[in-house]
Amino acid sequence: MHKRILDHLNAAILLFNKDFRLIYINPAGEMLFADSAKHLLGNPAQKLFKTAHQGLFTDLQQRLNQHEPLVDRELILESLNQSITVNLSATPILEDGELCEILIELQQVDRHLRITKEEQLLAQQNTSRMLVRGLAHEIKNPLGGLRGAAQLLDLELRDPELKEYTQIIIAESDRLQELMDKMLGPNKPAHKHLLNIHEVLERVRQLVTAEAGSDIKLMTDYDPSIPELFADKNQLIQAFLNIVRNAIQALQSTGKITLRTRIQRHMTIGRKRYKLAVKVDIIDNGPGIAPGLMGQIFYPMITGRAEGTGLGLSIAQSLINQHNGLIECESEPGNTVFSIYLPIVGEAEKTVSTY
Repeated sequence: MHKRILDHLNAAILLFNKDFRLIYINPAGEMLFADSAKHLLGNPAQKLFKTAHQGLFTDLQQRLNQHEPLVDRELILESLNQSITVNLSATPILEDGELCEILIELQQVDRHLRITKEEQLLAQQNTSRMLVRGLAHEIKNPLGGLRGAAQLLDLELRDPELKEYTQIIIAESDRLQELMDKMLGPNKPAHKHLLNIHEVLERVRQLVTAEAGSDIKLMTDYDPSIPELFADKNQLIQAFLNIVRNAIQALQSTGKITLRTRIQRHMTIGRKRYKLAVKVDIIDNGPGIAPGLMGQIFYPMITGRAEGTGLGLSIAQSLINQHNGLIECESEPGNTVFSIYLPIVGEAEKTVSTY
């Protein structure tokens, strides 16, 4: 009865013997550590709880020897090359006044923070996209009339010097028209099929090799075990291409860009939990993104370069969103990482969507 209750809790429950070896873990604990009970049982607590908090086990042992519980909040654990933030609660279980077992409860904190952050990011992007689309439509209508009037005037003029002015108006109208189309974002239906994410990344690498120049190194660090995705190949190429080109421009003339793939288990994206997702990191060792721009880089027309349009990242985020994915960014001088998360869905979820 007790095991059935523990098995259905959302919190991770771990039971250790007095030697701090794991003797029970519930399904939520397996999900937290991304491993099965079969592999986890018997492991010492020190191996499971890899943390920078050096005094954790000393505090834990002292408290348990005194038969007192221990609570540690926002504890950072290192698990499978990724950090998770948890609230830890340890309770001694006594038998005849002696410590016999230790019950530890772990509540993952960063997952809730991540969901909130993602929801805010998606809401901001949707609002921004609606405003930009409305603005672009309002500009396109008079722009078409302006171009048409310039064409009619060009037909009436006989002086070649005056015709130069009308040609400038027409050319600039076309340039603004192209900019408005970019601001409106992708509007073609997605043609999804099974594909290998590394084929997409290799295509991107081939396209930018000439642009990067010999002084910029393009490195790869792929996980070959990643299953195939159900996605639109051209849309993914465009999204990754926009981010890699941004990295090249940030490096200017010399540096390194790394394309890295990893599998993510039990990943939550926009409040929906997926058993598997692929994480693509695009890493450069450039000067980094200015702190004042970090919260705005996915907005249209936001750029740190005088010659930039600020549309590349906005379009990339929109394309990844259409695949139920998300792009996040962390940046400091010498290490800027754009992380693209794409869910790996099952057969029942493989529906072709149009946008």
